[in-house]
Amino acid sequence: MTRLSNDPARFAAQALDGFVAAHPGLVRRVGGGVVRAAAPAPGRVAVVVGGGSGHYPAFAGLVGEGLAHGAAVGNVFASPSARQVRSVARAASGGGGILLAYGNYAGDVLNFTAARVHLEAEGVDCRAVAVTDDLASAPAEQADRRRGIAGGLVVFKVAAAAADRGLDLDEVERIARLANARTRSFGVALTGCTLPGAAAPLFAVPAGRMAVGLGIHGEPGIDERDRPGADGLAELLVDTVLAELPAGIDAPAGQRAAVLLNGLGSVKYEELFVVYRRVAELLAAAGVQVVAPAVGELVTSFEMAGVSLTVCWLTDELTPLWCAPADAPGFRRGLSATAAAPPAPVLAEEAAEPVPPASPASRAAGRRLLGALAAARDAVDAHADELGRIDALAGDGDHGIGMSRGVNAAVAAAVAAVAAGAAGAGVGTALTRAGDAWADAGGGTSGALWGVALRGAAVALGDESEPTPARVTSAVSRALADVTRVGGAAVGDKTLVDAFAPFAATLADRVQAGQPLAAAWREAAAVADAAARATADLVPRVGRARPLAHRSVGAPDAGAVSLALILAAVAPTGEEAATAPTREDAPTRAEETAR
Repeated sequence: MTRLSNDPARFAAQALDGFVAAHPGLVRRVGGGVVRAAAPAPGRVAVVVGGGSGHYPAFAGLVGEGLAHGAAVGNVFASPSARQVRSVARAASGGGGILLAYGNYAGDVLNFTAARVHLEAEGVDCRAVAVTDDLASAPAEQADRRRGIAGGLVVFKVAAAAADRGLDLDEVERIARLANARTRSFGVALTGCTLPGAAAPLFAVPAGRMAVGLGIHGEPGIDERDRPGADGLAELLVDTVLAELPAGIDAPAGQRAAVLLNGLGSVKYEELFVVYRRVAELLAAAGVQVVAPAVGELVTSFEMAGVSLTVCWLTDELTPLWCAPADAPGFRRGLSATAAAPPAPVLAEEAAEPVPPASPASRAAGRRLLGALAAARDAVDAHADELGRIDALAGDGDHGIGMSRGVNAAVAAAVAAVAAGAAGAGVGTALTRAGDAWADAGGGTSGALWGVALRGAAVALGDESEPTPARVTSAVSRALADVTRVGGAAVGDKTLVDAFAPFAATLADRVQAGQPLAAAWREAAAVADAAARATADLVPRVGRARPLAHRSVGAPDAGAVSLALILAAVAPTGEEAATAPTREDAPTRAEETAR
């Protein structure tokens, strides 16, 4: 378990601050993550990687000469937000274009894709490669749906080496995709891991057994079997990885390969060396020429006792890039090939935009919004453990923690917006600020989708008009449309859309029929609650739960449950203005959220 922490909600940020303080000559802090300490080389491609905290040395520890130019770092086991990715990319950019590289998880795909779209709109040539090396997470014919685990290090390393040699963005992207296509990984877990502040591990493995085919976010394995000795484990790992060769390779004999034996957190180096001794013997017997092997903690999962094996089948082009010098805090090979350069100034966090003018009716609605967000916060905090338990059945168990981080940040941001300036923000601006804060703090898929939903509602409501029942209905419909467009889920996929869609339809129907908004909302919230419960009968078709779909049957989707919980908690009563916190209350609520 994580024994040394302060406030669990600030664990990731404090860990990143300490990491930068420990490596001042290699990295510097920027908004959303870290970049190389030296100023970007003019005209060169920048390789920006990223993902959640809890995996050190991935991702911040892989920033340095010969490796990544920057890393966007999210909360524990949660992807960085799109804004954080953009901030790091801008700081790392030398003007030659940007390659974003990340693991193929729903939250990372959402946020890195959104960042790429935004950067391209600014005129930045930006490409993206999602790492898909995990054999256990999908069959070969669905390789594009596989997760990214320790093989990401190989992809990041060769892409960054290519960029440092002056290759253009087309070539750097091609090399990264080539390495990804030729990389295979497989792992096992002997124990689960515990998130900071949590009372129990995300999953447990019975004594004498091991989970086979796990991910790096605490997801349980796809199988369980008796725990072998070190040699038996080496044989399982090698046999599994060699069973699927990339296109163009008929047999392993005569092939060169980069080999990584990765410890996931609490398997000690001596144990890894015992396993690697047998791995090396087996690969040699198969005729594989191992090139520059790496054994150690490369991509971890807090204190999880686990091991993964990665093999990247090298080409004449990839071999020198994999062997090139690197000098990053978490991965070193030889001496740095790049001369030291004067450090660039540290970039501050993006300054908050001024609060735009708003009509009195919209400002009043903004004040009522604070009461609704506070009710959502209280409901989520009261049920965070249960939401995590539901999520852990087939996912990583962090849904409750992520939702709590997100909604608390949303409350604080909305309070600050409504208290800003001479008159305060309108409801559209307050919702926008709340959505951005939720996405930044919540991270992952739920953080991204709630950020999208609140921003969509904000666009529909604006800061000028009074939020009439018809406008509120339109705002809900806009939020649903944006969530389905960005998230790619439909009714029946076992996601929050299964509760959101019937809520929006019922609300629109009742309001159009002339029912008062408060009554229509309560009736629609009841429909959403029933729909969320009904997801227990569904099999997930998208998202992190998909590889372990059978485990979630019989339990409702955590995202649908949390949505229904919030919709019921924020149901308007017609008395919001009298009960909502005033601007004078704002500092108190902000302090409460910070605690």
